[in-house]
Amino acid sequence: MELKAIAMIELNSIAKGVQVGDEMLKTADVELIMAQPICAGKYMVLVSGDVDSVERSSEVGKEVAGEFLVDDFVIPNVHSSIFPALTATTQIHAIDSLGVIETFSVASSIMAADAAVKAADVDIIEIRCATGLGGKSFLYLTGDISSVNSAMDAGIDVLQGTGLVLSHVTIPSPSRDLSRCIL
Repeated sequence: MELKAIAMIELNSIAKGVQVGDEMLKTADVELIMAQPICAGKYMVLVSGDVDSVERSSEVGKEVAGEFLVDDFVIPNVHSSIFPALTATTQIHAIDSLGVIETFSVASSIMAADAAVKAADVDIIEIRCATGLGGKSFLYLTGDISSVNSAMDAGIDVLQGTGLVLSHVTIPSPSRDLSRCIL
């Protein structure tokens, strides 16, 4: 398991989001993973690198964002499966049991996915980043039912008290047709 630090800033202004992304990249030696508009007129910036650089970049991003900050995080040792899940390039060909966590922010979905995949033997199928979703985000994960249940608990627990979890479900054995649509 390759571990790397990531930070995300989610804003409710596209113009300010572009400025935040620029400042984050100029402040520290970080790699830009994503910088893009998302639904409901928001903007997200996601960077990776060593922990110190990512933390410094995030602090500057939050400062520049000011009142436009919607959500943010720094994950010091993100699980390597998060990156392909964000770009829907995972190599998962079958679904055993299915877990779905739906949130009100992109940042919260990534945090839930990271906690879930670290807690149990599951695969993250996809993390959908609020594009075409009215500002919401969600993740799909799969594994045996026991692992999916444990992963779902961990993903929900990490967001406890934030009010950012809209819904979550576990489907022990999804139909082949549904699985085909998800994969």
